[in-house]
Amino acid sequence: MKTKARLTFVAGVSGAMLLFILAAEAGVIIHGTRVIYPAERQEVIVRLENKGNRPALVQTWLDDGDRYSTAATAKAPLSTSPPIFRIEPHQQQALRLRYSGEPLPADRESLFWLNVLEVPPSAAKGDENNQIELAFRTRLRVFLRPQALPYPVANAASKLQWKLIAHDRGYALQATNPTPYHVSLASIELLSAGQRFAKAPNQSANDSLLLPAGDVKRFALPLLRECPRTLAKVEFTSVSDFGARVRHSAALPGCTG
Repeated sequence: MKTKARLTFVAGVSGAMLLFILAAEAGVIIHGTRVIYPAERQEVIVRLENKGNRPALVQTWLDDGDRYSTAATAKAPLSTSPPIFRIEPHQQQALRLRYSGEPLPADRESLFWLNVLEVPPSAAKGDENNQIELAFRTRLRVFLRPQALPYPVANAASKLQWKLIAHDRGYALQATNPTPYHVSLASIELLSAGQRFAKAPNQSANDSLLLPAGDVKRFALPLLRECPRTLAKVEFTSVSDFGARVRHSAALPGCTG
């Protein structure tokens, strides 16, 4: 009796699936950790590479934040070319992203997601019994950036506004993003009297992403049980356009309710 099933693994979402298929791994990688699309550009190129030893069939599309979207249902003012292609082992493919010109806010960035779905090749004859096939889908942020924003993106993280507030029987750091840029934070800690208090782990991919133009997020500090009696500051790490970690610090006002 032959049993054959295909599962889709979304990178960064459901790693437990790999517990019972130890040999499975994605062969196609994306060069870079994010895509910056200057709105005035006709196209932006993203490079993919097949690190595996077998050919890979790849399908690509963009969506506006719906992680359950497919190439048929996704909505975004950007397209990919080619949308479907084959990459031979140890070869690269240039993927072109094109903006349709659909009107978007001119005073802030817009966020979309690039989906790269890798479909495994069909099994050779004789290898089909009790086979599970994995299709790996990777999602990458695409920041569409208007041309006339008032200052460089490198200045955005230092403009975040921080408060220490009472939160859920404890305390949290509240961050407000007044800038026109998305600010992605890799780490956040409160420093007081020589002690460090780290924020609680993320529950979703966007927990540490501050949207532009006034987004407010609270980061719980589970180990901080009383308001610091001495001066405190927040130390945090932002992620640059190139994926580099950049350290920052900011003084904190007193606790608020």
